[in-house]
This record gives sequence, C-alpha cells and structure tokens, in this order.
Amino acid sequence: MIRRLFPFRALLILLGVLWFTITGVVEAAPGLCTGPVCADGITRSAKNHWQLVLRLNDQQGHREKVVMDCRAGVLSPRVGQVDRGFATALGRRACRLAGEPV
Repeated sequence: MIRRLFPFRALLILLGVLWFTITGVVEAAPGLCTGPVCADGITRSAKNHWQLVLRLNDQQGHREKVVMDCRAGVLSPRVGQVDRGFATALGRRACRLAGEPV
C-alpha cells in the first residue's frame, strides 16, 4: 500500500513546491511600500532635482505615475485612482530617503 502511494505523494509534493514558487513570484511587490500603496520605480526629475517621479500601484491593481515635490511636500496630480493619503506618505518617505528636505 505504501509503495503505491509513494508516486502520488511525490507528485503532490512537487506540485506544492511549484505552486508556492510561482505564486511567491507573482505576489511579491518590490519597491517601497506604505500601507496598500507601493512605488515600483522612483527616479529624479531631469529638470528639477527636488522632484521625484513615482510609479505607484495598489492592491486593487490601480497604477499611476505621479510627481512628488519634495520642497512643498505635495503630490501631483492631487486626485487619482491610488489613495492619496498613502501615496503622499510614500512620497514624503521617498524624499527623506533621497536626501531631500520635506
């Protein structure tokens, strides 16, 4: 009986390892996160060094590209699909990490 179940158990273990490997890669959110909002990419503005360009996404799948003015502490545009409270907090945190005063 044990010998007949061995291939079945080995197959289940293999499928489990593959499942966790695939879903772990898909669910990972690289970048800087605050609450449900994450910044996938953070770059400085080419024209103004105090502005950071953030590519944001949230857990609902919304994606946006916004500009954080580190001098004024303001996110532009002020209205969008991604929650602005978390997005502004994320922008201020990115400014501090970039060495810009907030």
